[in-house]
Amino acid sequence: MVHKINFDDIRPFDDSEVNHYLGMLLQDEGFQHILQFIFKDQAKIDQIKLLLANVHTIKDLQLKFVYQLVDDLILKKSTDGLSYSGLDQLDKNTSYLFISNHRDIILDSALMNYLIVLEGMNTTEIAIGNNLLIEKWIEYAVKLNRAFVVRRNLPVRELLMASKKLSEYIRRDITQKHTSVWIAQREGRTKDGNDKTQQALLKMLNLSNIQEVGEGFKELRIVPLSISYEIEPCGISKVAELYKKQTEGFEKTQEDDLRSMGQGLVRPKGHVHFGFGEPITGQIDLISKEEPISTQIEKLAEIIDNKIYSSFKLWPNNYIAEDILNNSSNNLDQYTAEQFDRFAVMLDEAVETVPGDKEVIRTMFLQMYVNPLINKRKSLA
Repeated sequence: MVHKINFDDIRPFDDSEVNHYLGMLLQDEGFQHILQFIFKDQAKIDQIKLLLANVHTIKDLQLKFVYQLVDDLILKKSTDGLSYSGLDQLDKNTSYLFISNHRDIILDSALMNYLIVLEGMNTTEIAIGNNLLIEKWIEYAVKLNRAFVVRRNLPVRELLMASKKLSEYIRRDITQKHTSVWIAQREGRTKDGNDKTQQALLKMLNLSNIQEVGEGFKELRIVPLSISYEIEPCGISKVAELYKKQTEGFEKTQEDDLRSMGQGLVRPKGHVHFGFGEPITGQIDLISKEEPISTQIEKLAEIIDNKIYSSFKLWPNNYIAEDILNNSSNNLDQYTAEQFDRFAVMLDEAVETVPGDKEVIRTMFLQMYVNPLINKRKSLA
């Protein structure tokens, strides 16, 4: 007899639960504050509540409300435009596992799904850490928006069981339900601009594999996705966190996560680009079956990293940061004097805002923009 796994504690809500949880959401005090914060005008809030009260499916919710919200609140107010490449090369009727670098708590997956809808594909399910489900309304909102829960900070034995369940869930989504999945390449956002796939993520994905390592990863149809913001989301607070970690030990709180979510939505991000790679099925064949599993996992992480680096769109800020850091003018053809001055003001603000050794803070802020440039050069060498 086949044991059926119960995924109720981690899965998103389905259409039959939409009305119940939208009702709960609309009654939640925290959600009322969010609506007030976003829309300000009571007439507009009443209009939104009426719209939500008449939504009956996840697809309706995403198309009538979330898609519009991303467009109005994020794209028009805090970016200078969203571009993408490679998505038209993917089959609309095939499910994929999108593994991307991680720069913003909410925007990475929200903007990806916005683009996927634009291309006429069905939105993906999104992995979200339970550490971010700080309030009930957040849990309702993300599970209504096709997010499933990654359980973290568990005792070792529990963590192994939770990881195996998560692995089974993701594999079932892609191979049986034909639903695409997005997951970040690492736990927590990259703070120094040096995007690296955590091998622990790939080991988790392999826990549900009953074939050879390579074959098991091929059936997940991994698509590396490179997310590139002209202005690093929450850049100043990332540098502050890095600096504190190095100097006094830093323990992140739920308040820090909430603040980062809010700041990521509203602070300027400049231009944003999503570079979708091709499925890495062919490259997986190059990993030798004769090698230990740990070596195969290590090589797979390198393949994903290189694809993310090569698809990463560089901005003038990356070249400016390198010239300032090296006190050189090697990249003069990559930016204008006006762009240089704008970045210099942003750099001064960061150095001024973060308490501590100003020279160290200045270097950290610059390095955050230089690392993607270094990685891209390496990937193309």
